[in-house]
Amino acid sequence: MKNALNNADLDLLRLMRTRGHHPAAEKAAQVIAKSGDNGYLWIAIGTLGFLFDARRRKQWLTTGLIGPIGIGVNFGIKLIFKRPRPVLEDLPPLGGAPSSLSFPSAHATASFASATAMARIAPDLRYALFGVAALMVVTRPYLGMHYPSDVLAGVALGTTVGALLPLPAAEPEAGS
Repeated sequence: MKNALNNADLDLLRLMRTRGHHPAAEKAAQVIAKSGDNGYLWIAIGTLGFLFDARRRKQWLTTGLIGPIGIGVNFGIKLIFKRPRPVLEDLPPLGGAPSSLSFPSAHATASFASATAMARIAPDLRYALFGVAALMVVTRPYLGMHYPSDVLAGVALGTTVGALLPLPAAEPEAGS
């Protein structure tokens, strides 16, 4: 059973590394992935919410920081599992990474922790937030940085972290 799952993981990775690759698509995936380094994209979204949504400033500030917090939690788990990044001899990765550890994906963890927490305070933005998070996740195996199971584990971990994050109360409506 374990070998079948590992083989399926490797087959899906190879499929994602060999289909839909055009220089423009690869460059776009690299730019998207780079914006997820250290949770920068999510910090930026939280900052925009902080600047433009006075009633929920504290919530936006908190949710903007959950990406980097999720990355810290993720790294602790990486140290336990110590799964190396994928190596496909004929398909080198199209990006760099701060560590050689792969499981779970920090980009996936940060993205889904942030999207989940931000969707709790701005439900009208949930489709956009989760769309951006999903796009970030797809870049990881597409660029050869993670096995698909790494990103699925990161999605599960991030969703849990984002759902459990305690949020400060919003300011009352003006005139309330």
